[in-house]
Amino acid sequence: MSAPKIAVTDEPLPSGALLTRIKLNAPERCNSLDPQMVEELRDALGHARRQDAAFVALTAKGRHFSTGGDVAAFHASRDRAAYADTVVGPLQDIVRTMLQLPAIVVAGVQGACTGGSAGLLFASDLALLAENAFIQPFYTEVGFAPDGGWCALLPERIGAARALHIQLENRRLTAPMAVELGIAQETVPAAELERCLGDKIRRLDETGILHSMRATKRLVWDEPRIAAVSERLRAEQDSFRSLIGREETAAGMERFLDTL
Repeated sequence: MSAPKIAVTDEPLPSGALLTRIKLNAPERCNSLDPQMVEELRDALGHARRQDAAFVALTAKGRHFSTGGDVAAFHASRDRAAYADTVVGPLQDIVRTMLQLPAIVVAGVQGACTGGSAGLLFASDLALLAENAFIQPFYTEVGFAPDGGWCALLPERIGAARALHIQLENRRLTAPMAVELGIAQETVPAAELERCLGDKIRRLDETGILHSMRATKRLVWDEPRIAAVSERLRAEQDSFRSLIGREETAAGMERFLDTL
């Protein structure tokens, strides 16, 4: 049996509320999103909901938060559309679940946060970025259709024109740029990321107004907005599936893999 790729722990906070810590735990593969990783992450979020966690801390072990989908695994798959269903489908569900989760999700991101893994950042309620963090789509470089909310969710965060520009030109967003755009709230030294994340959650807990925070999240991510994002997430998945089998995409994957 494969070693777990997601680590989950529960931690009581001073108020008596529960913090669920979810950590991507495959640093040897740069926490790339594969079928096991996304299934375990989906299960971890389900655990947080069942435990009625007040907060979820989403972090990753190693130099990089996550490099997104494993291009080599897509390229090696005999049935690329079927393989996409085992990664992209669960990823889209994860993004939707994070928006609907009553818990306040706080992400801590270091190093690369690229491809579909950026959806975990976009769907978080608050985020801290290490000074070495960067966000980049890579879809036009590889030939994939965007997934994880790059088209379904990012325009909600920063506007359609900016989201389109970043993706069409495969722009790399540094941590300060991401904060300026509103994708995250602050940058911190990489060595202090875990401590700063814990401090932020404890400060939120100390306010004693979790009921107000939950109401605010529920009002921002109300049923009409969730429904609109969900429809776009399904469209992303359909588009990803339709492009993954094209000859141009296969050639793009080969070019990309040759650069590694």
